[in-house]
Parts: sequence; structure tokens; C-alpha cells
Amino acid sequence: MGDRRATISLRSRRAARSGGSSIVETALIFLPFLAVILGITDISLALYIRQTMQHAVREGVRYAITYQVSGEGECQIPSIKKVVKLHSMGFLSDQQVNDHVTVKFYAPYTGLESGENRPGQLVEVSIENYEWKWIAPLWRNANPLKVTVRSSDRMEGLGGAADPPCLGS
Repeated sequence: MGDRRATISLRSRRAARSGGSSIVETALIFLPFLAVILGITDISLALYIRQTMQHAVREGVRYAITYQVSGEGECQIPSIKKVVKLHSMGFLSDQQVNDHVTVKFYAPYTGLESGENRPGQLVEVSIENYEWKWIAPLWRNANPLKVTVRSSDRMEGLGGAADPPCLGS
């Protein structure tokens, strides 16, 4: 009977010691695993943001080539910027739209900036140097990702004797 108690006592001491080591082993496996998951999420989100911004400027160009404006008496460039903000899925604030979204018009044959929105001109909508801060800057520096995207197309013709809307700024 005494040997049996000693055996049970020895087993329970071993179990108590191995319980502590299993917690340490779990922590040593879990932390790198969590870092990898956060890294994958971070890179995926960065790619998603870039694609979202590209979609937003593409929609801005589609809006621009048809001479649309968002309200009565509103000029074209502020209307285009509203469309870009709308399609940025909340990633662009009003201040960021003013700081990073640009709309330029170019002469079709020379490629020089013209500042006119006449039929045949080229329009370029871009988001320049939009910054995204990494969620988990574990193995890279904490500098934000800078996203620059552009899209362009040729302005369509105006029906009849219609005049293009004012440009605005």
C-alpha cells in the first residue's frame, strides 16, 4: 500500500512539473504563430487598400469623361473628388481628399497639361502619397506604406452646342 501511494505521489509531482512546461511551450509556439497571422493580415490589407484606391480613381475618371457634376452650379473637379471619396470605402477623409487627390487635364497630342475640360482632352485622376500605417510592424520598420495610383481617359464629345462645366479646384 505504501508503494502505491509513493507511486501516485511521484506521478502527481511529475504532472505538476510538466503542466508548467506545457504552458511555456504553448507560449513559444503561439507568439510566432500570431506574428505570422498578423503579418499575413497586414499585407492583405495593404493590397486591398491599394486596389480600393485604384478603383476609386477609375470611377473618378469614368465620372469625369462624361462631364457630370454632383449638384446644380457645382464645378467638375470638386464633383470628381466627391466620387473618388465615395468609392474609397471610407479610407479617404475630406482632408485626405484635398491633400492627395488630383485631377489634371492634358492636351491629347502634346501631352502637356492644358487645364481645359474640352472634348478630346485627356483627364487624369490620381491619389498621390496616401499613407497607410502598418497594423503590426514586427519585422519591418514602422514607416507607413505610401500608395500612389492613377487613371486616365479621353474626354467624350458634348452633344449639341453644350458647353463643358466649370473646372473649379
